[in-house]
Parts: sequence; C-alpha cells; structure tokens
Amino acid sequence: MDKTLVIVESPAKANTISRYLGNNYTVAASVGHIRDLPASTLGVDVKNDFKPRYITMRGKESVVRDLRKIKEDSHNVLLATDPDREGEAIAWHLANLLDIEEDTQCRITFNEITKKSVEQALAAPHQIDMDLVNAQQARRILDRLVGYELSPLLWKKIRKGLSAGRVQSVTTKIVVDREREINAFIPVEYWLLTAFLRKDIKDPAFRVRYHGELEGKKVVKKSIDNEAEAEALISDLDKADYIVHRVTKRQSKRQSKPPYTTSTLQQEASRKLGFTSARTMRVAQQLYEGVDLKDQGATALITYLRTDSVRISPIAIDAARNFIKTLHGDKYLPAKPRYFKNKKAAQDAHECIRPAHFDLSPQKIRHQLTNEQFRLYKLIWDKFIASQMNAAIFDTVSSDIKAKSHIFRVRGETMKFPGWMKQYGMLPDTEKEESDELNKEILPELEVGDLLLFEKLESEQKFTKPPARYTEASLIRILEELGIGRPSTYAPTISTILNRRYMEKDGRSLVPTKLGFLVTEMLEEHFKSIVDPDFTAEMEENLDEVEAGEKDWIDLLHEFYPDFHRDIEQADQNIEKVEMPVISLDEKCPKCSEGNLVIKEGRYGKFIACDRYPTCDYTRTIEVEAPGECPLCGSGLLEKRARKRRSSKFYVCDKKGKDPDCEFISWDLPSGKSCDVCGSYMVKKRFRGKEYDKCSNKECPTNEKKSRKSQKRSKSETNKKGKASENSQ
Repeated sequence: MDKTLVIVESPAKANTISRYLGNNYTVAASVGHIRDLPASTLGVDVKNDFKPRYITMRGKESVVRDLRKIKEDSHNVLLATDPDREGEAIAWHLANLLDIEEDTQCRITFNEITKKSVEQALAAPHQIDMDLVNAQQARRILDRLVGYELSPLLWKKIRKGLSAGRVQSVTTKIVVDREREINAFIPVEYWLLTAFLRKDIKDPAFRVRYHGELEGKKVVKKSIDNEAEAEALISDLDKADYIVHRVTKRQSKRQSKPPYTTSTLQQEASRKLGFTSARTMRVAQQLYEGVDLKDQGATALITYLRTDSVRISPIAIDAARNFIKTLHGDKYLPAKPRYFKNKKAAQDAHECIRPAHFDLSPQKIRHQLTNEQFRLYKLIWDKFIASQMNAAIFDTVSSDIKAKSHIFRVRGETMKFPGWMKQYGMLPDTEKEESDELNKEILPELEVGDLLLFEKLESEQKFTKPPARYTEASLIRILEELGIGRPSTYAPTISTILNRRYMEKDGRSLVPTKLGFLVTEMLEEHFKSIVDPDFTAEMEENLDEVEAGEKDWIDLLHEFYPDFHRDIEQADQNIEKVEMPVISLDEKCPKCSEGNLVIKEGRYGKFIACDRYPTCDYTRTIEVEAPGECPLCGSGLLEKRARKRRSSKFYVCDKKGKDPDCEFISWDLPSGKSCDVCGSYMVKKRFRGKEYDKCSNKECPTNEKKSRKSQKRSKSETNKKGKASENSQ
C-alpha cells in the first residue's frame, strides 16, 4: 500500500515514464479517452443547463476495472494525462471513475517526457484545473449539439451517412469558396519579352526581362497585353544597343523562423515530406510517447506535440547553442539567444515542438527509427537548431538595362554565408507559386554604361492563373489565420471531410465534390453562422475565455443553442428533399433487364447501379481508363482507388478477372519503358513535384541503395526483438 499509481493515456507513454520512476511507483494507461457522451443518444439535457450524461466508453470496462484494482493496492494516485484541455478532461473523468476528489493534489503535468521533467512534476502535484475541463466540456457539447441535430437533417433532406460539424462545415465551405473563385476566374492574356545578353563573347548569356519605359529619369512599368504589342516592341528594338543604365548592389539577411508549432509542423511536413496531417500527428505522437532505443529503452524524443506556442525553455536554448558551437563553430552562433513571441499570451502554457534530448541527434539513432519517424524527427531537430543560428547572408544585384527608351530588368542573388540554412536547408517556410521574375540569374560584374552583347529576343504568351486549390498545408495555414479550430482539430477535421466525400484529393490538391457543394449550399442558406468563419473563430475565442476562467461555459451554451435549435426546426419545415443528380448510362441492367443503369455516389465514391434499387441490387464499379499499356500482356490499364484510403490510386490490367485473366496490379503507373539493367518494366514515381522512372523490380541493382536501408532496418528490429527476448528470460 506504499505505492503511488501514475495514470497516463497510452501504454507507450507509460513504458517511457516507467524508466524514470522507482519501485514505489506503478504506471498504468487509460488507453485514451475513458468516458464520453453516449453514441446512440444526444446525451445532453438541454432543459437542465446542458447537463451531460457521461458513460464508460465501449470496450473500456476492463481498463476501468484494472485501474480500480491497482488503485486499491496504492496509497496515492497521480493523473499524468496530456497538458491540454483534452488531457485535463481525461484526468477529470478518471478522477470521477476512481472516486478521487478533484480538489485534491492529484494532477501532474509535463511538456516533455524526460527524467528531469517527470521528477519536477512529481514534486509539484496540483488540483485538476476545472476551467480547462469546462472549456473541453463546452467544446464537446457544442460539437454534439451541432452534429446530433444537423446531421439527421442532412440524412433526411439529402441522404444517410452525411455529417455536419461546427469546424468541419466551415472548413468545407473554405474549400468550396476557393473552387468557386477558380470557376469564376477569367484568364487575362499578357506577354513576356526576354532578352539574352552577354558582357563578353566568352561569358555565358544571362536573361533580362522587359519592364517598362524610361520617361525622363523615372522608369514607368508597362505590361504587354497582346501579340500585336509584343511584335511592335520587338520591331522597335531591332538593332537597339543594350546599355547598363543602373546597378544596385546590397547585402540582405534572412533570419530563421521560429521552431514548430502543431500547425507549422503539419504544413512543413506536407510540403517537405509529403505527409498528410493525420500521418504527421501519428508519427509525432510516437516520437513524443517514446521510441525503444538500444541500451536506453523507451525514450521520448520530442516535447508535447499539440501546442500553439513558440516559447523555448532556457535549458533547451543552452543545449542548442552548445550543439551549434560544437558542430558548426562560433560564426554560426548569435551573440545572444533568440526568443520568439506568441500571437497570444494565452498560448504560452506550453513550449514549442522541439527535441527532448540533445545527445540523441537524428543521425545518431537513424537505424533505430522507422523511415517516417527519422524523417519527421530530423525535420523537428533541424528546425529547432536552425532557429538558434545566425542569419543567412546574401549578396543581391539588380540592374536596369536600357535599349532605346525601353528598360529591361534583372535580379541576381548569391549566398555569401549560409547561416541557419546550413542546418535546415533552403526550402522556404511558405508555399510560393512560380514567379515570372528572374531572381536566380548569375550575373557578370556590371557597371553603369557597359555596352552588352545582344544574342536574341524571345516573346512568350502567358495568361493569368486562378488562385491555387488548397492543399492540406495551405488549408491548415488559412484555418490558423482565421482562428478556426485548434492544433488538435486540424488533422481529424480534414480526415472527416475526406471520408464524408465532401472533398477529394487530386494529387495534393483538395477538390470539393458535388456533394460538398450541395451540403455547403444548404448550410449557407439555412445555417449561415455554422459556415461563417468569423462566427466559428469567435466561438474559439469564447472557449479560450472559458479556459482562462473569464466566461461561464454554461452561459456560452445558452447563448448559442436557442437560435441554432430554432434554425433546425425552421429548416426541417422549409427544406424539401434534395435528389442527388443521377447520370444515366443509357444501358439496361444485365441482371433484371428492366431497369436502366445509372451512376450513383456512395460511401466509397461513385459506382454503377440499377435504378430499380432496392428491387434490383445490381452494382458494379466504374472503370476509369489509365494512360499506357499493361506491361505483362499489352492490354489497357484501369485506374482504381483503395476503399480504406480513397486518396490512394492503384492500377490493374483491364483483363483482370476476365478470360483470359491478367494478374497485373500496381500502386504505380507503368511508364512504358523497360529497365536497362534487369529488363523489368519501369513505373512512374514523383518526389517533391518532379516525376522520374523507377524499376518495378525490388531486387534490381538500381534499387540496391533502398534495399540496404531496408535490410539495416530489419536487422535493427531483429536485434531489438532478440534483446527483448533475452530481457524477458
């Protein structure tokens, strides 16, 4: 009875924390949430101040039973769930189930799972923060009220299986609005005029672009709007001398950006690693809870992953500065540590996402991590170290070239000192569309008055482009800018919208479906506040006020619910049943011979069915032709989508399942080429927007580098299992 029971959420986290505690502690896991509102009913008494009815979640009965049994053999219980609203609520639910008074010193929190942090937390237990709990209760009940009253309306008026939500619906509208902008966009023609010049006959040519005309001493920018204007300019420039009119040289510095928050990590992992937001959070959770390392056991590699804060502890800054000095030298180390400000003071509860152990660099433990763990850990490591390094320095040159009265302009840039880019690389932190500006020209030494050698003049027709579709990265960025949702909501929100078929992926782009348009239009007409970004952002601010103890959570629910419920009742009376558009194939059903085949849309996308359903249940998948030929039999190819991962395409031979049967199936599209080394067919691959061919044969020598990595990983995993077996014996 002299033991202390410490309860965390996950077994992995429990395993990591156990390393730092002695025999007087027992660490157990709740395995996530333990109580919730019932799934089959509303579970909220709207007439009694929105009193929630919580029940033990299905499948968690044995967990609760085991925790109660361990508690009987312990003299004290400490709840060590995550340090946020959700974690505080889990601790409160555990206290209720285990008959622990919430005003006792039963709660401990830490932002990183290290020996020092855990020991500090054990030395300073505190009460459960009911403001945090009530903020989470308010969010959960708001989402339940919206979901349980609005979703059945969509089932009734459109079709079953749909859902609406306080955050997912406004997120869908943002994607739909961007598609509307794209559809309404009218391209405008313009032309680019580029001159190729040399300073000396031996020098390589550099490009300068038409900018405008010289009027007195002032350069007036002018556009070339059509081919006639371009031809007139070319004619006027015939036999013109190209003389350097102006040269501007300067030195510029680029400071590194702050370390990662949840949002910026998801954005950068999407751009740099190609990870979805859900994948990023899954892998980051593994790194936070602990990875089994040789000679060390379960070790947490990063700090808490759900944070809006860019605050850094002094200890972490000192460790980063020591690392920079040792690896890169004094010239990369700023005279003073770098600190970053949060957008809101309320966000300062946690640190940024950073490494937890500075003696465990990514390269040092590379072969003890999975490939995705290593890549994400390295991204977090490099970003944090770079945030404490000196600025990168660039020498920039811009020059105006005069030809008659016309001005051509060019900019060049040379890195003088890499600074933080030596650690992090040169990928920008924000997505940038391709620009028509010439910013990367390598220029010779130019002086005002230099007469340049003319090589050629090229004109190119262009059209203005519509705004780009959202990717997961850019959507998360706009959600954060608008104040919609919180770090823990971005990934599940996007996953829900994709699963509901409100939008789908085209490469990395998010494209709204007809269903997404239909649901959004209905909500816009009858529930303006639900899809209003300002209203949703204001609700998030209200929840922040509840967390800070400045607003009563029940008052917040009373302010929201009456108007919302009235809108539900009115919409139920006023909205007529919406029939989803059906496309007829002008083909009789092969099963009943009476009905016509139509294209329908279901849970897993579009399919072909008989219009006499449910009398006739004939269905078949839609065959989408893929470019190319089957590498096994020379027949055509079909593109299909995986049921569980709708964004994932795969390819099969159009004779698969037919007579004669062809067994070809591949995640990658065949390129139509054969490998020069082994003769196997090649497939198309993409990496960071670039396409290349790769041999489909895993045993091919051209894939040897990857095979060696796989073998090392397998060997590492085998060693781990062997060691675990020895320890168990």
